[in-house]
Amino acid sequence: MLILSLVFIATIGFLAQTTGLCMVRGVKEAVSGKPVFLLSILLSGTLVWVAIAISYWFEYPVNYSPSYPTLWSAAGGLIFGMGAAFNGGCGVSTISRFARGQIVMFATVAGWLVAWLTLADILKGGAVSPYSMAVSTLLGILIVVSAVLLVLAFRSSTETRNLWLSMLGIGLMAGLVFIYEPHWTPSGLFKSMGLSLWNGQEESWPRVERFYLFAFLVIGMVVAALLTSSFKFESTSVPQVTKHFAAGIMMGIGAVMAGGGNDTQLLVSLPSLSLAGLVTTFSIVVGIWGVVSFRGKGA
Repeated sequence: MLILSLVFIATIGFLAQTTGLCMVRGVKEAVSGKPVFLLSILLSGTLVWVAIAISYWFEYPVNYSPSYPTLWSAAGGLIFGMGAAFNGGCGVSTISRFARGQIVMFATVAGWLVAWLTLADILKGGAVSPYSMAVSTLLGILIVVSAVLLVLAFRSSTETRNLWLSMLGIGLMAGLVFIYEPHWTPSGLFKSMGLSLWNGQEESWPRVERFYLFAFLVIGMVVAALLTSSFKFESTSVPQVTKHFAAGIMMGIGAVMAGGGNDTQLLVSLPSLSLAGLVTTFSIVVGIWGVVSFRGKGA
C-alpha cells in the first residue's frame, strides 16, 4: 500500500506542477473575469468518492470527520489567504515553485515551520464539533457533482477539459493516498511536527512514511518541471527572503488556527462536505482577494 501511495502522491505533485495549481492565481483570474481556474481548484476533490467507495468495498472504511465551523475557521482562513497573497502562492504552489528552482520559497516553508513549531499548541483554536453524515449521502452528493463536472468538461474546449480532468485527477489521487495516510498533506505533516516538538512527545512524531510521501510529492513536481522545461534556479535577495518568510509565518498561523492549510481544506475537508472546511476555504479566497484588490488599487 505504501508503494501505491507513493505513486499516487507523486502523480499529485506532477499534476499540481503541470496545471499551475495555485489559489492566488485562481483568485486573480476570477477577479479579471475568468473564474474557471478557481472553480476547478475548489472542486478538485470531488472524485474523492471513488476512493471512499474503494475503501468500503475492501472493508477498510476511511473517516473524513466533517466538523462545524468556528470563528477560528474563518479567522485562520483569512490570515492564511492574506499570507498566501503576499507570498504570491498558496501552500501547494509554494512547494511546486520551490521544486522549479525558486529557492526563495524555502523562506516561506521556513515561515510555516516556525509558526507550526511555536504556535501549534497555543493557536490550535477551540474545540472542534464534528458531525456525522451517512456515507451513502456523502457518496451520492459527490457522485452527482462529479458527473455534472465531467459532462461540462467534455463539452468544453480541449484546454478547459484538460484542466478539469487534471484537477479532478489530483482529488482522486489525494483520496487514494488518504486511505493509507489520513494526514498526508504537507500542512498536516508540519502540524504533527509542531505539536510533537511543542509538547515534547517523541511518540507523536510523524511516522517516517509521512516524510516519504512528502518527498515523493516534491519528486513528482521536480519531474514535471524538468519535462516541461520550467526548472530554473532563481537567485534571491535578503528583502525577498524577509518578505516570503513573513508571509510564510502568516500562512502558518492561519493554518494552525484553521486546522490545516489550503491543501487540507481542498483535498480533505471540502470533499467530506465539512462546513468548517467550507468556511475556511471561503475565508482563504476572501483573504487573497482583499490583498490582490488592495495591491491592484495601489498599482
